[in-house]
Amino acid sequence: MATRGNSDTTYLALLRGINVGGKNVIKMADLRNCFEANGFRDVVTYIQSGNVIFRSPASGLSTLTNRIEEMLASAFDYEASVVLRSRRQMPAVVSDAPSGFGERPETYRYDVIFLKAPLTATAAMEHVPARPGVDESWAGSGVLYYSRRIDQASRSYLSRLASMPMYQRVTVRNWNTTTRLLELMERD
Repeated sequence: MATRGNSDTTYLALLRGINVGGKNVIKMADLRNCFEANGFRDVVTYIQSGNVIFRSPASGLSTLTNRIEEMLASAFDYEASVVLRSRRQMPAVVSDAPSGFGERPETYRYDVIFLKAPLTATAAMEHVPARPGVDESWAGSGVLYYSRRIDQASRSYLSRLASMPMYQRVTVRNWNTTTRLLELMERD
């Protein structure tokens, strides 16, 4: 690992819209190299859906998000959109999940819908569709928690999210990926 400055902070960049249906294909090695070439340190990617953990001097999330989006758009020629979370924010995403969330994977699929500022959980809850008896959603801090019954997956309303204007301000990760990303962020 690289030498760290005293003011370095660990961040998680959640890229939306890459490696989905053959669009915006970016190899994780290329993504990691891009971050490193732009001065980010201790860069780790996790699975193909665009999860990048890195260290950088502490900065405002908005400023850092803009910098990363411009960097990615230039390097990979696509309209980059990133949801950024700091190491300080991520533990609450996991610990503040509703009681029992993630505990019955044989019955439910569990997702975390990460919201990009200025979208708030309260505003998002007004628009996220949930089918009674199939889907359930809860508001968190900068996220929505969403579960759907596996045996009713074809009836779930979660897929409707993709056709909503709000979809451009969110990115979805399953619960296992979310908890694994936190584990990776906390390694030192």
